Amino acid sequence: MKKKLTEELITEIYQILLTEMGPQGWWPADSKPEIILGAILVQNTNWRNVDRSLKNLRQASNFEPAKILQLSSAALMELIRPSGFYRQKAATIHNVFKWLDRYQWNYSKITTHFGTKLRARLLHLNGVGNETADVFLVYIFDQPVFIADNYARKLFVYLGYPAATYQQLQRQIKLPAAFTYQDAQELHGLLDEFGKNWLKNRAQFEQSFLAQRLKINRW
Repeated sequence: MKKKLTEELITEIYQILLTEMGPQGWWPADSKPEIILGAILVQNTNWRNVDRSLKNLRQASNFEPAKILQLSSAALMELIRPSGFYRQKAATIHNVFKWLDRYQWNYSKITTHFGTKLRARLLHLNGVGNETADVFLVYIFDQPVFIADNYARKLFVYLGYPAATYQQLQRQIKLPAAFTYQDAQELHGLLDEFGKNWLKNRAQFEQSFLAQRLKINRW
């Protein structure tokens, strides 16, 4: 029988990571437009490449939405070229920024307008997939949602909760009712930082403080 992924386990993992690693302060950005750009640019690449693109965008626009929208497609593509897939990503940036501009970048207004249908609306934006939509929900629209990215899937596979796709893991996980959007932000940051250091393979994970603490707590 497949094990059920409980809210208690999510809480336990969160508390262990937070105690051992401390607050991570994710997402690494100074403004929500910068977060949006980073979430789009990081698709299918690493953060080093994203950082180079963000530096270019900062110099060209200081991440001001109006200036981003004024950039031609060719100019935007050249600025974000280090992140790869720059044609698709430039189109996604323009689509998302135009959509937000329609609502005067009023995130609370957008949340109220779409309600429970906000995630579905985000997924209708060209270039926005499940992970990017959830990053937007957590870091832009301040909602407590679980981001089932590659590190999260790898961790839960090692813990005995296999999920081949983003959607499969997300369907298994329900965040505790007491979780705030700040908790969801922190959990995502903790899982990614943990993943960078301890999830290269199963043997490495088994030596981690998280694996040891979880075993001790069950014995």
